[in-house]
Amino acid sequence: MKTFKPYDPDQLFLLPPALRDWLPEGHLALFLSDVVDHALDLTPILAAYETGDGRGQPPYHPALMVKLLLYAYCTGTPSSRRIEQATYEEVPYRVLAANQPPDHDTLAAFRQQHLEALAGLFTNVLALCQHAGLVQVGHVALDGTKVLANASKHKAMSYGRMGEAERKLEAEVAALLAQAQEVDAAEDARDGPTRG
Repeated sequence: MKTFKPYDPDQLFLLPPALRDWLPEGHLALFLSDVVDHALDLTPILAAYETGDGRGQPPYHPALMVKLLLYAYCTGTPSSRRIEQATYEEVPYRVLAANQPPDHDTLAAFRQQHLEALAGLFTNVLALCQHAGLVQVGHVALDGTKVLANASKHKAMSYGRMGEAERKLEAEVAALLAQAQEVDAAEDARDGPTRG
């Protein structure tokens, strides 16, 4: 009789797994997580929570929320409901949420409350990705392909071209956030808002 590798879906872990190990090295979700943790200033968002009255459940950490939204928008998922669903079903979202899935109302409210700060953060991330060669202006699509190339004076950016590229990124981010708002409004109209 043929023997098989052990298979027990109910197997318990003796030690908790490291969530980052669920994704391969160099995965977009891990890259964005590291960028949010080490290269972005979340102070404007964190400041909004310093004046809270302390009642109710503690909010989700802003880094978790920024990572989820950033990853979702980079992979073409503007819907808060789809992001919520993904935090249960898709490994990159589960890793970014550290298995603490926020509901779609919380995601939409966070985006709306911090819209201006998020636009600035997303523009910074896209600029970092563009500088790293992971994104081109006009496309919010990331690619980890490494290509050897020579610097070309035709491709190098002048100060004027950098300003133009930054304006394009800002417009792209504004359009992305507006699309997310429209998708959530359409879903609320179709399914009804769930927040009282």
